[in-house]
Amino acid sequence: MKIYHNPRCSKSRQTLALLKEKGVDPEVVLYLDTPPSESELKRVLKLLGMNAVDLLRKNESIYKEQFKGQDHSDDEWIRIMVANPKLIERPIVVHKKRATIGRPPENILSIL
Repeated sequence: MKIYHNPRCSKSRQTLALLKEKGVDPEVVLYLDTPPSESELKRVLKLLGMNAVDLLRKNESIYKEQFKGQDHSDDEWIRIMVANPKLIERPIVVHKKRATIGRPPENILSIL
């Protein structure tokens, strides 16, 4: 199991705590320090069943200042998110061939 984690985010911390409470010791990916590759992000999106634009954090200042109102393909949004990992919604938990976003943290229970 893997969690794309931002320790400064309360939902991310709560999701990690819930995993540990359930006896899971996931691989923790500090995605702001080590952004996923384009292929990794494509795989995660496929597991989530989402388009790239749906994974964007549209309330981030970088989105509002640089990307709001722009129309990009999935591949372009993926490249933008890899270059600007703050734009990636968090936390994301991947387990085998399933993934979910831990907002709310209880969402992860569906893939355990």
